[in-house]
Amino acid sequence: MTLYLTENDQRMLRGDDGPAVKMAMSILVRMAEVSGAKELLDISGAHIDSTIYIGEAGLEFAERLASLGAKVRVPTTLNVSGLDEHHWREWAVPAEWARQAQRQMEAYRSMGTIPTWTCAPYQTEMKPKFGQQIAWGESNAIVFANSVIGARTERYPDLFDICCALTSRAPAIGLHLTENRAGELLFRLDEIPEALQRSDDFYPVLGHYIGKAALDRIPVLGGMRIVPTEDQLKALGAASASSGGVALFHIVGVTPEAGTLESAFQNKPPLQTIEVTMDALCAARRELTHTDSDALDMIVMGSPHFSLAEFKQLAPLVAGQRKNPNVKFLVTSSRAMTQLAKQAGYLDALQEFGAQLTVDTCILATPMLPPEIQHLMTNSAKFAYYTPGLLGRKIAFGSLRDCVNSAIEGKIVRDDSLWLN
Repeated sequence: MTLYLTENDQRMLRGDDGPAVKMAMSILVRMAEVSGAKELLDISGAHIDSTIYIGEAGLEFAERLASLGAKVRVPTTLNVSGLDEHHWREWAVPAEWARQAQRQMEAYRSMGTIPTWTCAPYQTEMKPKFGQQIAWGESNAIVFANSVIGARTERYPDLFDICCALTSRAPAIGLHLTENRAGELLFRLDEIPEALQRSDDFYPVLGHYIGKAALDRIPVLGGMRIVPTEDQLKALGAASASSGGVALFHIVGVTPEAGTLESAFQNKPPLQTIEVTMDALCAARRELTHTDSDALDMIVMGSPHFSLAEFKQLAPLVAGQRKNPNVKFLVTSSRAMTQLAKQAGYLDALQEFGAQLTVDTCILATPMLPPEIQHLMTNSAKFAYYTPGLLGRKIAFGSLRDCVNSAIEGKIVRDDSLWLN
């Protein structure tokens, strides 16, 4: 299959718009050919996941583009970096590693990007609109944009995302195209009690279960009795994109492309119908805990980054309380959300509680943990899924309230009542 290139595409490929654009377009064209695209399409926004420093290759790529004068052509937000520029010295981040991470941050900043430094760009003023064609990296951002907003992006990997931003073009494939956005699997939630569906810890568990069952197919959820909040949908998507490769889900009557069951499937029958049972969800919940002990060294929240609404929810839970001195309590968020939380007065209670804040980065992406911290707890299925492999630590999963109570008690405590009834 021959890839059609417009005159403008060919001009960029020849180098008429400079060496950085030529480099980006040559990569874009090759990837489009490999993926079987017939043509390229215009994008009007991008989110760059390549900002995370993971080694010399990514840094060299970024600095080479920067040295060639690279400038993005569409509004482009930046994912988490490998470094909290203001607080990294409070943790175990090696100085040389921090220096390299900062170089990579500077390289991407120089390209005319918007330094949001967040894995949740949908929480910023650059949140895309329904139907908007974008090129986003970062799995939780991709699934949120496609599912909750109805914008259109494929699963863009590191290094390729910036090529799309520099050319304002992307392969016309996959979830960019209407015909590829139809649901494939139907998950029925009729047996799940409404009280559990209202609980925040239901959504990460459900997402973990769906990701493992759906893999990279498009799930449709039917039988939802409530309209989930944006943060609950964020947790569901992040979990399903971690345990599986979900980049788009539909919830009948909730998400924008699923007004009806028929529209979610584009009037096609589902490939399979799965009845979601309490037994299956309880098993999925158990999978998110990788420890047999109640030992606890640290609570980690904000994977994906904490929103303003989550700060508002957390503040009254910790107000007037004090965490156990042997347990650290970390919240990760963006600069923007943290500033808004400060203005709203939510941070006062957290500081009195003894919590610490980290911005711009992710604990999964920066070597900040000292060796004595071995037992973690989180309310994030994404963080629970990746921690054993990426951090080599023990992890327990619980609700937001469970995490607060555990920090106070100095050991893992959980309320299982909603899961047992």
